[in-house]
Amino acid sequence: MPQITPREEARAGFESLLSQLYAARTSGALEPLCALFAPDAIFKISGSSDGKPIALSARGSDEVRSWLAILVKTFRITRHEILSMVIDGRQAAVHWRASIHSRVTGASVPTELVDLVEMRDGRIGSYVELFVPA
Repeated sequence: MPQITPREEARAGFESLLSQLYAARTSGALEPLCALFAPDAIFKISGSSDGKPIALSARGSDEVRSWLAILVKTFRITRHEILSMVIDGRQAAVHWRASIHSRVTGASVPTELVDLVEMRDGRIGSYVELFVPA
């Protein structure tokens, strides 16, 4: 039986972390979502909606938690589909699409997203999300 190499084990751990990230994100589970981020994590989202740029940035548990709470409360993600995922060591790029439903306006917008994720000590150390409504 072949042995699992440390690189394969690290990749499997990263895939598991990403799977947990998207499961928590699509279910709107704030506590499990926050638990995935390192205490000093960097969290950024950039994109455009209705022709207006949107950008947010947070550093550290308190700021990340505040933004994640707002996102979970304001938006519901449905029809989540990962289109591609590239993992290279501690970094990953994930191209995905979903329908983003605003709990404020009631509008649902098909959106394409790219997440750039860096894993550190089994948790998310850096998360950058870029999005464009379709």
